[in-house]
Amino acid sequence: MTRPEGAWREYGPLELTPILAAALEAFYEHGFHGTPVRDIARRVGQTVPALYYHHENKEGVFTALVEEATSDLAWRVRQAVEEAGEAPEQRLVNVVEAIVLHLAHRTRLAALDFELRHLSPANRKRYAARRKEIEVLVTGIVTDGVERGVFVAKRPAETARALLGMLQSIGRWYHPDGGPLSPDELAERYVDIALMTVGVRKRPPVRVRRSGARSA
Repeated sequence: MTRPEGAWREYGPLELTPILAAALEAFYEHGFHGTPVRDIARRVGQTVPALYYHHENKEGVFTALVEEATSDLAWRVRQAVEEAGEAPEQRLVNVVEAIVLHLAHRTRLAALDFELRHLSPANRKRYAARRKEIEVLVTGIVTDGVERGVFVAKRPAETARALLGMLQSIGRWYHPDGGPLSPDELAERYVDIALMTVGVRKRPPVRVRRSGARSA
């Protein structure tokens, strides 16, 4: 699928099936363990057997949503990095912004990350591989920046993991409709923190105009 330049900053409504949309709300409100299948079926106006026709079980529903979350983040991060050019500081800015915007706009999908212990080992392994791809990408950016003398980080791999852990924690507290910061403002702050972490004091100029679109 070809996406226009800057599409990684654009957010609209999620395109989910009625079952997945209902399940996402239920998991967000009650967590995986606290959401019975009959509650999901009731929300979508179906019977439990009808729901099982589309998904093998509750974990199957949950896994489909996790796949949606990881796929949405993955293409946004890839496009953000591609548009950044070769400068490591711009690539770091773009990837941090892409991750924060995803967490802020897709709060319900992002919250699934804290329920992954309920996945079977096979499904958890597949998700871990997706996360590892982003970790490797960020590690590569930090390493490149250090080698070019742009970043200051004695341990690039640990620095990358620390940055990603910091970003992941946003999902525990951020609510787009109940806080003082918009997604764009939140991204601005975390980009500044990321740059300071690697020793960059002057932020590179924005390459692509931001969108004001918002979506939970």
